Amino acid sequence: MATDLLAVGFPGEFAEGARNAVVTCLRVKVEEKVTLICDESTIEIAASIASELQRVGCRWNSFVLEEVGERPLNGMPAVVLEDMETSEVSIFAVQVQPNELRSRMDMTDVVNRRKMRHAHMVNITPEVMVEGMRADFNAVDRLSQVVLDKVRSATYVRATTPAGTDIRAEMEPSYRWFKTSGIISTEKWGNLPGGECFTAPGEVNGVFVVDGVVGDFLCVKYGLLRETPLRIAIEENRITAVSCENKELEREFWSYTHTDENSDRVGEFAIGTNIGVKQVIGNILQDEKFPGIHIAFGDPYGGHTGAAWKSGTHIDVVGLEFSIWLGSESGEEMIMRDGVFLVG
Repeated sequence: MATDLLAVGFPGEFAEGARNAVVTCLRVKVEEKVTLICDESTIEIAASIASELQRVGCRWNSFVLEEVGERPLNGMPAVVLEDMETSEVSIFAVQVQPNELRSRMDMTDVVNRRKMRHAHMVNITPEVMVEGMRADFNAVDRLSQVVLDKVRSATYVRATTPAGTDIRAEMEPSYRWFKTSGIISTEKWGNLPGGECFTAPGEVNGVFVVDGVVGDFLCVKYGLLRETPLRIAIEENRITAVSCENKELEREFWSYTHTDENSDRVGEFAIGTNIGVKQVIGNILQDEKFPGIHIAFGDPYGGHTGAAWKSGTHIDVVGLEFSIWLGSESGEEMIMRDGVFLVG
């Protein structure tokens, strides 16, 4: 029997984040239909969102993944994809398991094809609901637009951190920059909490020191890395070496980024713009929005960025206290110093 989310209780402090998701970020209208996807571990969060959908008065269907498929998922269950075919909006609030990327790609294939407004709340937790999801997303959107306008005219981005990051990313003019500020449109589905500008880089060289977090299921396993940072050497957009005092993390990260021929390739270059996020917490959904730079190895979201290559993996890495310079024909401009934006 399918779970009735309206019969599930949830903490009252979730309400503000749920309202932000439905009303501010997705701007759901009464005449629209929404597909809400959750799992057993996010039932209470999904219930808070369902309550807000009910308040708006729109039509919506919900799915608890364990009730429609076996975890870990090999693909998104057909019943979910079929429901999405008649929805304008979808919300994915799930704690993901290893090797489930294919199922999420099945879902976003529908989102992209139908130009749906989609909120991607991967690994959402109560902590994120009462922190990052309570941000002033209109303010985040204004800052993101300022950053977007600047990076779109940049030919390169240079960045350093006190931990030892020193990278230079050459921009590819044919690749597109996007903002996912939390205000979600049909142009690009977005993670919630939102707050980033991203593209696929032309070429990245240098060293990226991960003293924040790594993504995917490794984030939950290893948490904050300030005390045991992961050092990644990058040449011509490919990982050439990794080192870390935590040898298990070093081995797992190397293995993940060598799953297929492009798993070790920098597929995403992004600037976090969520000024409501004050610290990393060990959850990539929120931490990648932390002001600064994060990059991802693997799939470049080519349907949006324009990059022609693909990968079956995608893993983000987050650093702290960035200083960032944008280079263009008119010179070089510093837009962040020690983690604080100088623009906006």
